[in-house]
Amino acid sequence: MAKDIQLRVTLKEEETPDILITKAAIQLGRDKKDITAIKTLRKSIDARKAKIIFNYKVRVFIKETPPKTSNYQFNYKDVSQAKPVHIIGFGPAGMWAALRCIELGYKPIVLERGKNVQNRRRDLKAINRDHIVNADSNYCFGEGGAGTYSDGKLYTRSLKRGDVRRIFENLVFHGATDQILIDAHPHIGTNKLPKVVQNIRETILNFGGEIHFETRVTNFVLNNKKIKAIQLQNGNELTVQKVILATGHSARDIFYLLHKKEVAIAAKSFAMGVRVEHPQHIIDGIQYHCSGERHQLLPAASYGLVQQVKDRGVYSFCMCPGGFIVPAATANGEVVVNGMSPSKRNNLYANSGIVVEINAETDLHKYEKFGPLKALEYQKNLERLAFTSGGRSQVAPAQRLTDFVAGKLSTNLNATSYQPGLKSAPLHSLLPKFIGSRLRKGFEAFGKKMNGYYTQEANIVGVESRTSSPVSIPRNEQLAHPQISNLYPCGEGGGYAGGIVSAAMDGERCAEAAILSL
Repeated sequence: MAKDIQLRVTLKEEETPDILITKAAIQLGRDKKDITAIKTLRKSIDARKAKIIFNYKVRVFIKETPPKTSNYQFNYKDVSQAKPVHIIGFGPAGMWAALRCIELGYKPIVLERGKNVQNRRRDLKAINRDHIVNADSNYCFGEGGAGTYSDGKLYTRSLKRGDVRRIFENLVFHGATDQILIDAHPHIGTNKLPKVVQNIRETILNFGGEIHFETRVTNFVLNNKKIKAIQLQNGNELTVQKVILATGHSARDIFYLLHKKEVAIAAKSFAMGVRVEHPQHIIDGIQYHCSGERHQLLPAASYGLVQQVKDRGVYSFCMCPGGFIVPAATANGEVVVNGMSPSKRNNLYANSGIVVEINAETDLHKYEKFGPLKALEYQKNLERLAFTSGGRSQVAPAQRLTDFVAGKLSTNLNATSYQPGLKSAPLHSLLPKFIGSRLRKGFEAFGKKMNGYYTQEANIVGVESRTSSPVSIPRNEQLAHPQISNLYPCGEGGGYAGGIVSAAMDGERCAEAAILSL
């Protein structure tokens, strides 16, 4: 007999190895000897009060042996001779679209503009050390997409879009720690994600799929409201039947191509701002109510903040405890920052995007001449501004948090995790007033919500601009483009996802939709 129950354990009790068995026995009124096993289903930390509590959901097995296999099985088939489905992009949406094709007996042919995970490392090193951006291989483009060299956050609110557990189980199947099946806010870590991505690639290739790296799509040949062929940068042309477009939120050339071809796209609301970086011990002290080092059983503390300022949300985005800030530009002449963490989240700094909502319909009047690309052009202009104010390299403009709010230039800056370096700049006046004024009010409010957050020991770094796609690509109930019947816009690039898990689920859905009509 198995029974699911909730348990609450204090930080002091957590150090006792058999505390879960003891508490389960008491709650169920059973002898400890009757409990043959306990399986943790969910674990979270409640640190709202001085007494820190670990909340567990567990499955207690009483006088029976727990099953050893998962309820999820992935039955991949040999598709080497099967009908093809072309997938553009090999980020989470493209990867899971390819895996789903193989499960359903169809051959994925993946076209990825970037390099595989191993070869991407050289280009990431070039950005950080030499300030050289490879437009096809960087923190956004390459095997695994923007998710590969990232924190690997797996928390999602997209519970109605598909089977979240299936995505988690598939990650474990491909080498991720099974701890992601338990944690309330699971993550894999930038140091471990590349191996998981490589394992997914090997599954696709081993079962007859194709993956072509350094293969950028440059044109679509359209005829009778269908894509008849895909033209590649190397001069090749591929005849296609179904095309899943999973190019991510930063593939601007694809947005320009669709617009040039008069394929319907639309400006999409998104968010932009800065990345704030604190010493991790400050965030730990605030969240865990401690003055020294945090307890060894506690993970690096995180936070989530939101404030309404002048009818727009100002909120934290992609918070990375124990992490570092990285250069996420996809072209020379722009500076973009993002954050990530290793699996142990053991770096000295905590960073988070702090961004302002931008309504594409009401907030971009000066960019109306760009039509559906107006939000993209607004985004680009802010990134160019960061490039020039940082000194025309990947050095990023920065300011002490308190100086930014006070509206004065920082005479010096705090130490940082951002490898290309920081340059003091008056971000309070450089940022568009629409964004800057709201950020300043937002930071003031956050300082009241988290005592100690508003401090001169924190830097703000510009700009955080790639929170989501500034363009959406419409699709109908069959998930196909309403004009181009065999084109399936997918994932973050189409405006249908916001992270690894939601993109993966959308990739599966698009694969199923494309195959249904084959």
